[in-house]
Amino acid sequence: MCLLLLLLSPIHAALAYQDQPYHFGFKKSKNGQLPSINEEGFKHVVDRHGAVFLGDTTKKELYLTFDNGYENGYTSSILDTLLARKVPAIFFVTGHYVKDQPELLKRMATEGHLIGNHSWSHPDMTTISNEKVKEELAKVKEAVAQVTGQKEMRYLRPPRGIFSDRTLGVTKELGYTNVFWSVAYRDWDTKVQRGWKYAYDNVMAQLHPGAVILLHSVSKDNADALGAIIDAARKQGYEFKALDQLPPR
Repeated sequence: MCLLLLLLSPIHAALAYQDQPYHFGFKKSKNGQLPSINEEGFKHVVDRHGAVFLGDTTKKELYLTFDNGYENGYTSSILDTLLARKVPAIFFVTGHYVKDQPELLKRMATEGHLIGNHSWSHPDMTTISNEKVKEELAKVKEAVAQVTGQKEMRYLRPPRGIFSDRTLGVTKELGYTNVFWSVAYRDWDTKVQRGWKYAYDNVMAQLHPGAVILLHSVSKDNADALGAIIDAARKQGYEFKALDQLPPR
């Protein structure tokens, strides 16, 4: 009886439903060493729900991921580079992107890339209900299926990198693996583009085995640097893998 009362007490119930928001962040890799999220205070939450921010860290493998909230004229160039170099990637798309760029979406699918869910309207999902989370994701999945014929959608990138124990749990129940990243830089600000070498240097400085690389497709710097990044990484012995080749968690 005491145990039952303890489990049902208001304090413990509140703890069970705590929805503390976290902003994904990490200690960047240097000199090929692995980055860390241990000091960010949310590793236990990420691990509990099988979310991904690293691949197989025992192998020189890289995973290219792009966030496509809207089109800024560079995705065709990115796709051209990936096709020429036979590199797989995943594009996390929003509802706006699906509605605005059906031809690019079809090209991603036709050329063998994965399409992931970045939500319909890009909200902070920790501020909306479970039902609204489900609606946001279902709308993207259905719209992508209508455009490309892709019926399955297994990967999700939480908008703005904001998540909680609740949102990871709800989306996992829907069959999603939440995908974060271990290589990134401030590339999303289209007003602050510094040239292809800046993008190249930032990405190459952070490479490490099992890296999940986040790039925003709105960046001209990224589009211009992508070929050089791929070529240089391969010269270092890295191989580019598709996200669905990640080791099971």
